[in-house]
Amino acid sequence: MSEHKDGAGSVAQADFAALAADGTLAGHWVLDPAGSRAEFHIKHFWGAMTVHGSFTRLSGEADVSADGSITATLTMDATSVNTKNKRRDKHLRSADFFDVEQHPNMVLTVTGAKPAGPATLAGQGGLEAAGRAQPVEFTARVEEATAQAVVLRAEIEVDRTRFGMTWSPLRMSAPKARGIVTARFVRA
Repeated sequence: MSEHKDGAGSVAQADFAALAADGTLAGHWVLDPAGSRAEFHIKHFWGAMTVHGSFTRLSGEADVSADGSITATLTMDATSVNTKNKRRDKHLRSADFFDVEQHPNMVLTVTGAKPAGPATLAGQGGLEAAGRAQPVEFTARVEEATAQAVVLRAEIEVDRTRFGMTWSPLRMSAPKARGIVTARFVRA
């Protein structure tokens, strides 16, 4: 991957690790909801189809220390779950799944992340949904990195049964879902 800078100070994603190491990215960052997305995909009808969904309301923040280590929080408003099927969305908001009356948010907390290569970030933390929490580890791909904005994309496999989301008549829904987060952070 080639290195370049344009007139706006954009740096090729290959420079992410260098920007983190030299302190350029140090400071407080906030999630840009318009440039971010949290979606999920789960096999249904014994794998014959895939249900696609997203959370339409997101918020978050991150802190990058001078040594390039990162902590962050990404909050997904579970009441905003959208699969383009109103009946299914209502069921997903019920106590069978996200239980939004008791637990309106799903929260990904990153307790530690560091560059793992020129354009990757390795992280660990926890995911809380429906009143239960589980540890997570992930690798994020850096899609953009400048001194003012960073775009990361990560994929996490989630076993929904570990969050008490076990509803599945005749076991037609897979227990594991694939979550994909594209997060655009801007300097606060």
